[in-house]
Amino acid sequence: MINGKRVIAVIPARGGSKGLPKKNVKILCGKPLINWTIQIALKSKFIDALIVSTDDQEIADIAKDAGASVPFLRPAALAADTTPTIDVIEHVLEFFNKEATQSFDYFILLEPTSPLREDDDIDNMLIKLDANADKFDAIISVGEVGEHPSIMKKLIGDGIEPYCPDLQMALRRQDNAPAFFPYGVAYISKIETLLAERTFYPKRCTHYRIKRYQNYEIDDIYDFLAVESIMRHEWKLE
Repeated sequence: MINGKRVIAVIPARGGSKGLPKKNVKILCGKPLINWTIQIALKSKFIDALIVSTDDQEIADIAKDAGASVPFLRPAALAADTTPTIDVIEHVLEFFNKEATQSFDYFILLEPTSPLREDDDIDNMLIKLDANADKFDAIISVGEVGEHPSIMKKLIGDGIEPYCPDLQMALRRQDNAPAFFPYGVAYISKIETLLAERTFYPKRCTHYRIKRYQNYEIDDIYDFLAVESIMRHEWKLE
């Protein structure tokens, strides 16, 4: 709870994964991938409920052992590759409103594929959003990218064209205006706004800048190997 407002954090973790099979439970530096997110969330001073939404019993068992709550298995209809995240969120909130008769003010989405979080990232984001609640309804974590959008290309048959032709490319890379990508350290929103606009990028959205080493999300084996090396280097892990 923060300033009298209740906070729910949800970690979505499907059993199916095409890019990296069973990635959510793949051992990363000695722990299942999902455990890194659970353990950071448990350090928060403000989270009132930490839920893992999964359709997979193995993930559910591992999450419970790590300290998260798994009050239900997600229906198969909400565990497809094409299932929108907002549908999963609405399912969790409906459960708490009906079955658990609990309501919350802030919603935190924590993707297990973004394990490079620092201990205070989640709470710092929540503090910033709550302190500016009169101006903003959501906050997302962003990292500066080196591959600037102005240099991106698209392939047209055998040809190549600028991906964003309206963007002027500077002669020197360092002269480009900084560009940022929303890495999944955390997405936080007022629940009322989230349900109304059905996005973590509402009209009134602010940002939280993460460090360079956190600019990774695990979608395939190459991401996994990169994050594993970063953890060992940055956090002095074996």
